[in-house]
Amino acid sequence: MKNVKKYLLAGMIILLFSGFFAGRNDVYFEISKNIDLFSKVYKEVSFNYVEPIDPEHFMQAGIQGMLDALDPYTVFIDANKKEDIDLITNGKYGGIGISIGVRGDRVTIVEVMDGYSSQRQGLRIGDVLLQAGGIKITPENLDQISSLVKGDPGTIVHLKILRNDDDTLNFNLVREEIMVKSLTYYGFYPKNSNNVYLKLTNFSRSAADEVKKALLELKTQKEIKSIVLDLRGNPGGLLDVAVDICDKFLPKGDLVVSTRGREQTDEKQYFATQEPLVGDSKLVVLINGGSASASEIVAGAMQDHDRGVILGTKSYGKGLVQTITPLDYNTSLKITTAKYYTPSGRCIQKIDYTKDNKVFVKPDSIIKTSFLTDNKRTVYSGGGIVPDTTIDYIIEGNITKDLLAKGMFFTFADHYYYMNEKQDYSKIPDNVLFDQFEKYLDKEKYIYHSEAEKQIDKMIADVNAKKIDGTLSADLEHIRKEFDKLDLTELKIYKDEILRGIKGELAARFLGNNGRTEVYLKYDKQLQAALNLLADTSSYNNLLR
Repeated sequence: MKNVKKYLLAGMIILLFSGFFAGRNDVYFEISKNIDLFSKVYKEVSFNYVEPIDPEHFMQAGIQGMLDALDPYTVFIDANKKEDIDLITNGKYGGIGISIGVRGDRVTIVEVMDGYSSQRQGLRIGDVLLQAGGIKITPENLDQISSLVKGDPGTIVHLKILRNDDDTLNFNLVREEIMVKSLTYYGFYPKNSNNVYLKLTNFSRSAADEVKKALLELKTQKEIKSIVLDLRGNPGGLLDVAVDICDKFLPKGDLVVSTRGREQTDEKQYFATQEPLVGDSKLVVLINGGSASASEIVAGAMQDHDRGVILGTKSYGKGLVQTITPLDYNTSLKITTAKYYTPSGRCIQKIDYTKDNKVFVKPDSIIKTSFLTDNKRTVYSGGGIVPDTTIDYIIEGNITKDLLAKGMFFTFADHYYYMNEKQDYSKIPDNVLFDQFEKYLDKEKYIYHSEAEKQIDKMIADVNAKKIDGTLSADLEHIRKEFDKLDLTELKIYKDEILRGIKGELAARFLGNNGRTEVYLKYDKQLQAALNLLADTSSYNNLLR
């Protein structure tokens, strides 16, 4: 009998493990078969296609096509893009300390970083890049500019720039190690208050240290009673940095986030490991549709532990974690390896990339359902972080959007600054500034057509094309002229937000980047709502119950 049991047990073990290995062998066989098939297709096409094929670009197109079937965050990183990854992971690069953008048909300096060679040698916001390293700069070769301006610290780059439309200047700039600031603004705001405003734009390697240094510095000046942490437009960055930033606000031992991979056993939990720097200060976290990934980790942890109020609009909804794997030939693969979950257990991933996609063996595990915070408030998974109090902040005037899109605030600021360099910015009356702006628009022959006018133009064209008799076309022309008159008044209707754009750009020229930020804060409806909430202890506490 014992022998029979022994044989049965041995047989079961053999069946179990043969099934296990058969399953794995099936996967390996499929991978091996398809690699062989892909390789043969690649070779056949490369050698026999009617036109000569670039083998490297052809293979990269194949890799891109394969990864496009997954999610937009799983990407192949060739040698040319490796610097961008190094910038995210290390928070530094070799360069001269400028940011550039296209304004009209020109590549223009839009930011000059404090303390680097570009600032020391006199480059200014609004300078137009004509050449870099002897190569002509145009919007068409914008992608090349980064490689022309960046380089090893200690090397020199030659720039030719156009200033104020009439001065052509040459600069020989020494490249330096540029530390990318994640915390672009910090300080007591309003100045005479005990409220701290922190503007965090990304989660690069230095972000947590910057926040820590700023809070310690501000604590030496006076007591910090409340904090506004601004994560609007912050696309995220490094997960461990997000955890480190949560350390500054959450009690030691609190769960910050967990990640789960393909297998159920692939779960990691991240906890606050330090005593908080500002554990007793009231907290409001500002988010919007541009707040993603690491921003959502921070906002989710604060919300689930009822540590602070989340204010603004719903966040982006990226609950996927990527890992960078080095490959041969100085290339890498950034691949989604896990999903992250807030302390209450919710995944806030919005888009289901497995839906109707045969590449995936089974549908996504994301479930839209409710969870509870520490104080038993209801929060939801799937679709981003929903604020505790929703405050929209949008540009209301279409004319304001048009002025912004055409770079009119930026170019007017250049024009005004070079005409009034010695002027005290704080003493420029708003009405004078607005009048000057109107004259500038007239001089530049700025034309604005409202959406209504565009629709009327289409109707007029349709009437004329169909050769409809009668007065319809004349009536539409009359209506259009009436709208032309209204266009002239839209500047006045949206004067406040137009002044915000003008004064912000001017402040950057007269006062630097911090000056620009402080001007924008004065007009910031979401920030004002946050300050009002922090001043109202009863309403603040009620939102967290």
